Amino acid sequence: TSTIAIVMVGEGTDPVEACHVESLARPAGNITGITNIGGELGGKRLEMFKETVPKLARVAVVYDPAIPVSVREVKDFLPAAARALGLTIQPWEVRAADGFERVFAALNKERPNGLYVPGGGSLINTNSKRMANFALKSRLPSMYGRREAVDAGGLMQYGADLADSYRRVAYFVDRILKGAKPAELPVEQPTKFELVINLKTAKQIGLTIPPNVLARADKVIK
Repeated sequence: TSTIAIVMVGEGTDPVEACHVESLARPAGNITGITNIGGELGGKRLEMFKETVPKLARVAVVYDPAIPVSVREVKDFLPAAARALGLTIQPWEVRAADGFERVFAALNKERPNGLYVPGGGSLINTNSKRMANFALKSRLPSMYGRREAVDAGGLMQYGADLADSYRRVAYFVDRILKGAKPAELPVEQPTKFELVINLKTAKQIGLTIPPNVLARADKVIK
């Protein structure tokens, strides 16, 4: 619809590039809300990953090529950050649920030092536990773009605080119900980010989290 007011949230894709809005400052149509910074945080995630695992050298990146924000993260943001950190990125595409075992088998042969999983897309998100279990079984440190993966046993996650974004939706709904037009409500970007570390997982894979990293964690799972 182009008439009913729509409040978006959890959108990792650039809403301007996706043609949802004309600009963040002036959406111009019937859509507004919060856009989450996804791929742009790739460099920061790699930096934190390297800081947590100093011996990190080769990082396997498992992603869904059908998700534009994930593709952009893998193709545009991660390579530059990896070069600066002295890391080698090894991208692995997964297009369907039955593709994970093939990738896992290949990774068992390649033996990377770390696993990196961008957030985005139902395929990756619904298989978070499978990837976390694989990383645990392989004693592989892992970094994720979504909190759910760390709750499922992944090592660490860094990204926008989605709970905070969801709470902010109420502001937009309130304004619209009081007569404001979505076209005139600027799209917001997240202002709160979180670093989540699973200490239980760190212990299982024999990794000691550096004190300076642990001190910066917003949430610690024990």
